[in-house]
Amino acid sequence: MKVNECMCHDVMWVKPETTICECANLMAEYKIGCVPVCNENQNVVGMITDRDILLRSVCCDLNAKTTPVSQIMTTNVHSCNTNDTLNTAEKIMSENQIRRLPIIENNKIVGILSIGDISRNPNTNKENFIITVDNICRCGDKNWQ
Repeated sequence: MKVNECMCHDVMWVKPETTICECANLMAEYKIGCVPVCNENQNVVGMITDRDILLRSVCCDLNAKTTPVSQIMTTNVHSCNTNDTLNTAEKIMSENQIRRLPIIENNKIVGILSIGDISRNPNTNKENFIITVDNICRCGDKNWQ
């Protein structure tokens, strides 16, 4: 199965200069836990999660109304494209312990693939999915038993 068959096509994104507060409000409005950060050409330059907002902003006493997301976003972004197989995407997610993967086509963001998207797809290989979730949840401990 291809990523295109499983991903969310309606993706919200913000610019690096968007404030943390504006981003959090967008996440609350659309009930999403992650937002890609894109430049003016829709190239992904970072990702911001609700956890980033908590740990890199709230816990650090940053002013969410004036601090841009570029100061707290993750910049080492892993992605795949629409024609990649779901197995490829799951491998990237497993190896990097990430729950959401931006989908890129012609260097632009076209979607997001989450573990929720994979779990709800009736064609998902359930055994592979269980292994993926297990790998993601190991919190960096590759020798976890």
